[in-house]
Amino acid sequence: MPEAPFAAEAVSAITRHMNEDHPGETLAICRALGGVPRATAARMTGLDSEGGDYAAVVGGAETAVRIRWSEPLTERAQVRREVVRMYREACERLGAPPGGEGPGGR
Repeated sequence: MPEAPFAAEAVSAITRHMNEDHPGETLAICRALGGVPRATAARMTGLDSEGGDYAAVVGGAETAVRIRWSEPLTERAQVRREVVRMYREACERLGAPPGGEGPGGR
């Protein structure tokens, strides 16, 4: 079982931020890296040292998606860098430029 280096408050803050401020980026990550290219919506539901958990809507039904980080994470700041990396990779795979004020846009 993956380690849980992040306090529940940090996980809640990260998922809330992604879901409220970056829903498009979250959807792109799930479509390109999560194996659900036909998803119409997605939200982050949790994370641990090994990856992020998402709920993606495919064909009107919500499905669980797990996307592993590129390496184990142990610090909160690493999560932001990893999500930015994932978003950029997702855009590359989808053939779309990173958009405006995504998690890596500031």
